Amino acid sequence: MSTPVDKEVAWDKTKTIMSKTDAKGTIEYVNQVFVDVCGYSEAELVGKPHSIIRHPDMPKTIFKILWDNIQKGINFHAIVKNMAKSGEYYWVITDFDIIRDPSGQIINYMARRTSVPSQTIEKYIAPLYQKILQVEQAGGIEAGEKYFGQFLNEQGKDYITYIEDVILEFR
Repeated sequence: MSTPVDKEVAWDKTKTIMSKTDAKGTIEYVNQVFVDVCGYSEAELVGKPHSIIRHPDMPKTIFKILWDNIQKGINFHAIVKNMAKSGEYYWVITDFDIIRDPSGQIINYMARRTSVPSQTIEKYIAPLYQKILQVEQAGGIEAGEKYFGQFLNEQGKDYITYIEDVILEFR
């Protein structure tokens, strides 16, 4: 695992980062944009858990909510800070296609990641995630989930509506 570097990956933010995982999150496919942005080769990624690009600044609470939703077959939009092989970071919003076998079992997740306006990150997401991370460090993921739930309740929104609103402000 790389050591985080406080520098953003330079990438073509008009492009879409794509990956496909099995139902457990093991990478089966990545597009060239994914390879270019994260700095790992396709061979280094395929067969690995998607967490290979997880940035330590990301609260576990966000990933738990994401997985709880997609495992139920609910498409979920999540803003995520990922870490490239170099240790540099890149922020994306992820959207999923949930792929099922003929019996209805989830067999794959296809994820599309696009850039997030930097103003959205600076004004809303980074401070929120930093607070959730602090709460998690003090009281565990349950405390992080409780804090985040209270935050969303105060906003009068669910996570997806909140994310859509803060992204639209700067698009």
